[in-house]
Amino acid sequence: MSKIKAFLFDLDGTLIDSEFFHFECWNEILNGYNLSLTYEDWLKNYAGIPLPKNAQNLLIKYSIDAVLDDVITRREALTLERLKTNDVNLMPFVLEFIEFFHAKGLTLAIVTSSPHKDVEAIFERNGLAKYFDLIITRTEVSKSKPDPESYNLCVEKLNVLKSDCLVFEDTINGVKSAVAAGITCFAIQSDVHSHENLKLADQLFLNLALAKDYILENNLTI
Repeated sequence: MSKIKAFLFDLDGTLIDSEFFHFECWNEILNGYNLSLTYEDWLKNYAGIPLPKNAQNLLIKYSIDAVLDDVITRREALTLERLKTNDVNLMPFVLEFIEFFHAKGLTLAIVTSSPHKDVEAIFERNGLAKYFDLIITRTEVSKSKPDPESYNLCVEKLNVLKSDCLVFEDTINGVKSAVAAGITCFAIQSDVHSHENLKLADQLFLNLALAKDYILENNLTI
């Protein structure tokens, strides 16, 4: 592996603890149809999947008589409304990790399946935007993860070699996207029950602190 010059981060579940937030937003929509998801079901079947696909899956699963585009629009509006008024906590060790490698001069970028306006709302509240050189969202691409388009676009815009990049993801769709793009991927996942599905990643860690130790011990960065 070349010396890593750029870290490319997924957002939801990797940098921000947003899965319960998204779960609650979907239940707010489903409650209008007298339906609800369990959090276990959310984590197993919907976490890490782009909103439009989740909307389609939920309409089919529950035989909901609604127009897909209308449900997507309502869910996106609800998400943005909630993000503007509620803080989403960072995942463990995120700030320390980002500050450390930003200070070392690495290029940091976000590659997420969330829409751009949601990322802007999150960063406006938590102040993380200053650490990142580029943000690629589903707004900028035609195909979301697990398609590699978003990672390919990120590398192109950063003008770096894929061999100089390292991706951090927390779900199988994210890992598949990075692997399909030909970029080394570390999975960060505290839920050990998910580890079997994440074996496609090059390395797997419970948190970013352990990933940082591995990176430093193996002298992987510039």
